[in-house]
Amino acid sequence: MDLKQLRTFRAVAELGSLSKAADRLRSAQPALSRHIKLLEHELRVELFVRNGRGMLLTSAGRMLLDRTTGLVRQIEQVRDDLQSAKGSPSGRVILGLVPTVSAVFAGRFARRVITEFPDISLRIVESYGGHLVEWLHRGEMDLAIIYGPAVDLHLQVQSIGREAIVVVGPPGSGLNKRKQVDLKWLVKQKLILPSISHGLRALLEKAVARQRLTLNAMIEADSYRAQISLMEEGLGYTLLPPSAIRAELATKRLEMAALVNPPVSRELILASPIADQPSIATTTIATLIMSEIEQLAKEGLWKIDMTG
Repeated sequence: MDLKQLRTFRAVAELGSLSKAADRLRSAQPALSRHIKLLEHELRVELFVRNGRGMLLTSAGRMLLDRTTGLVRQIEQVRDDLQSAKGSPSGRVILGLVPTVSAVFAGRFARRVITEFPDISLRIVESYGGHLVEWLHRGEMDLAIIYGPAVDLHLQVQSIGREAIVVVGPPGSGLNKRKQVDLKWLVKQKLILPSISHGLRALLEKAVARQRLTLNAMIEADSYRAQISLMEEGLGYTLLPPSAIRAELATKRLEMAALVNPPVSRELILASPIADQPSIATTTIATLIMSEIEQLAKEGLWKIDMTG
């Protein structure tokens, strides 16, 4: 096995198609097909099932993908560090963001990376916290901004700060005039909430349990964008960090009130694999992330308590 063969294998496995892998790797499709055949010949197993819909991993292929993903990333990072030692940081960094963070952070941060570190290739992956944690454990991702608590994550973590959770509702709901509402009022409303497996839902369930109240969701939606759409239709209320709905508040498409008695907040953390030595490019991006979040907080664009 060599690095080119493994990179080809990973790309085809992720995309399910030689043609798509050729586009990603900027290589000719026959060359990639040859890499796969040589790899299968050396390992003496079939890695893919070929059909009219593309290429699907066999059980042996899935095993190879699981066992080599972190290894390939480490080899790529060694190459990147050797290049970075000659001058400015360079290489590929994969950054995971939970959707509510991506909404306020991704675009502005990507622009800053392009401007300040043009030799770093940044890939942003948006997904929910559980998926990001799994990819960090598997070595498929370098960094992720996720919500805590960090206990039992078995990751290298750095606390960013705490972000308040507010009650959000449709225009005309009166939340702007109320300014603040409590849990007793909230549990009586029609609620649009993420499912029970979602971190925010678990946080809310604990808060209402301490008050001996019951939280009932009229509609469950794990996508916060779906929650926003449902609220704009006037179907109910939800809870989100205010940074994620800044644009909707500015255009008066939604209203917001603080949650009190008790207030609810989430810890935001920067996580990375615990066993890996981060590349120079990854360390550079991690430092830049903290700098950008501090700047957003200073400008009032992200209400986050970074005092600890």
